[in-house]
Amino acid sequence: MNQTRVFLFFAWLMVATLLWMEWGKFNAPKPADLPTATTQPQPASLGSVPSASPVPQPAATVTNAGVPVAPAVEAAANKASATAAPARQSVVVSSDLLRLTIDGGNVLEAVLLKYPQTKAAGSPPVVLFTQDPAHYYTAQSGWANGKNPAPSHLGGFVPENGAGVVNLAPGAASVSVPFIWNGPEGVVIRRTYTLKRDDYAVGVRDEVVNNSNAPWEGTIYRQLERQPPVIKTGMTNPESFSFSGATWYSVQKQYERLKFAKYMDDGKLNQDASGGWIAMLQHHFFSAWIPDQKADVKIQTDEINGHALIRELGPSLSVAPGQKQVTEARLFVGPKLIAQMQAQGVNLNRAVDYSQFRIFDFIGQGLFWILSHLHSLFGNWGWSIIGLVVLVKLALYPLANKQYESANKMRALAPRVAQLKERYGDDRAKHQAAMMELYKKEKVNPMGGCLPILVTMPIFLALYWVLVESVELRQAPWFLWIHDLTARDPYFILPALNMLVMWTTQKMTPAVGMDPMQQKMMQFMPLVFGVMMAFFPSGLVLYWVTNGSLGLLQQWWVGKKHGKPLAAPEAKGKAIEKGKAIEKKTTEK
Repeated sequence: MNQTRVFLFFAWLMVATLLWMEWGKFNAPKPADLPTATTQPQPASLGSVPSASPVPQPAATVTNAGVPVAPAVEAAANKASATAAPARQSVVVSSDLLRLTIDGGNVLEAVLLKYPQTKAAGSPPVVLFTQDPAHYYTAQSGWANGKNPAPSHLGGFVPENGAGVVNLAPGAASVSVPFIWNGPEGVVIRRTYTLKRDDYAVGVRDEVVNNSNAPWEGTIYRQLERQPPVIKTGMTNPESFSFSGATWYSVQKQYERLKFAKYMDDGKLNQDASGGWIAMLQHHFFSAWIPDQKADVKIQTDEINGHALIRELGPSLSVAPGQKQVTEARLFVGPKLIAQMQAQGVNLNRAVDYSQFRIFDFIGQGLFWILSHLHSLFGNWGWSIIGLVVLVKLALYPLANKQYESANKMRALAPRVAQLKERYGDDRAKHQAAMMELYKKEKVNPMGGCLPILVTMPIFLALYWVLVESVELRQAPWFLWIHDLTARDPYFILPALNMLVMWTTQKMTPAVGMDPMQQKMMQFMPLVFGVMMAFFPSGLVLYWVTNGSLGLLQQWWVGKKHGKPLAAPEAKGKAIEKGKAIEKKTTEK
C-alpha cells in the first residue's frame, strides 16, 4: 500500500464517519410534546421528590411516604383542566453577566447578558432558563422531609425583602437575594442566592434554624428539568454535532452522560456519588449544580411527562432544638468557558465534550489549550488557528521530509514500475512481488508517507469538534469576509482555495503502482473535499487550507533539493531495458 492509497483510505474514512454521525442524528427519536400549560405533571417517581409544575402551588404537606408533595397535584392531574394558583413572588436579580428571575425554589429565567443570539445589531441575549412551555428549562431546589413540613420547589419560600428588582451595585463584588420559609413548628429555613461580578457560578446557601422543641431532619435536593430541545439536523448546523443531554461527574465513576434522546429507555438512574456535579448540556451553553464536595448524594435521572430530569439528593441534615446547620451549593448557568469552569475546582471542564469518541476528546483538550495560549498572543482566533498549523507542521517536519523524499524516489522509479506492469499484465501477485523487490533493492519505503497522514487526520477531526464546541470561538471573526469562524464561509473562498491546493498537491504526488480505478478516484478527491468543506466551519477549512499550503511548499522544497529528474523520453528505452534486466534476475532467483 503506497501513501496515495493510505490518503484515499483515510479520506473516505473521514467521509464515512461524518455520514454515520448524520445518520445517527436523522434516526434519533424526536422528543415528546410538552403537556399543555393547564395540565399539571404527575409527581416524580425517583426519590419521592415533588415534580415540577408549570402551575405554581402552595406550601408542601407530608405524604405517607414521608416526602413533600404539593396538595391536590395528583387530583388535579386526573382532571381535564386545572385552575391556576396565584403566582408566587419572585425577584429579578442582575449581575454584570446574568439576569435571573428567582422565586426561592426555582430559577425561572436566566438571561446571559454578554451573549447575543446572533451577530445582528440589537440581537437579544441568549436565554437559558425559561418557563416557555415549548422550551421549558429550569433549576429547582427544595427539601424532602419524612417527619416534618418542609419547603419544596413547588412552594414555601418567599422573598425576605419582598418581590422586586435587585441589581449589582457599581463597584460591588456581589449581590445577594434572601428567601425565607417559616415552618409551623418554629423551624426557619433561609435560602440566599449570591451573584458575583465576572462569575457565572451562583452561590445558593440554605441555613436551617431549629427554634422548635424537637429535632428537625431533612434532605435537600437540587435538580435540573428541561423539555428536550428539537435540534435541526444537517451538516450545515453545528448544533446537531454537539452533545445535548444530561451529564454528571463523581469520584466513584468519573464522567458520564445520557442523551435526551435516550431518556425514554435509559433514564432511570439512582447512583451513590460524592465529589462531583450534575449538568445539562447544549451547544455552547450549560447549567450545573455543584454540591458540597464532601457530602454524599444520590444522582438520579428520570423522564417525566416529556421532561428530562437530573437530580442530586442530599446531603441530609439533623438539626437539634436551638441549633442551626448550613448546606451550600453552586449553580453554574452560562457558557462553556474553560477558564471559569476550571476555576470551580471540581473537574467541571469535563462538561466541554469535544467528541463522542474519547481519543478525539483527549486530543481536542490539548488543541484548545494550545489555541487559547496562541490567542493570548495574537488576540485573534483565526490567526491562532494558523499558528496551530505552523506548530503542528514544525512537530511533523522530520516525518514530512521523509514522506516527500520517499515520494521523490518513487517518482524516479516510475518508468521501471511501468515496465513491471507491462511485463506482468493482470497477474497482480507477481507484479506486487516484483515491485516490492524493486523497492527493497533501491531502498525505497512505500509506507514512508503514511505516518504524517495517520497523525494529521485525528488532529483534523479533533479540531472539528473543538471549533463546534468552543464558545470562545462563537461568532469570533478572522478578517475581511470571515465574520464567524464557527460558521461556513459565506462566499466559499476557503473551500475553493482548498480544492486548488489539493489539486496542485495531487499533480506533484506520484501515483506509482496505482491502478486506473484508483487514479480516477483520486482525481475526484479535490472536488469531493471542496464540496464537503463548503459546509464546514470556516475555521476548520482555514486550518486545512493552511496545512495543505505549507505541505505543498515543503513538498516543492524537498523535491527541488533532493528530487531526481524524471527519465527523458530518449532515456526511457534505456530505463526499460534496465528494468527488464532486474526482472530477469528476480525471476531467476
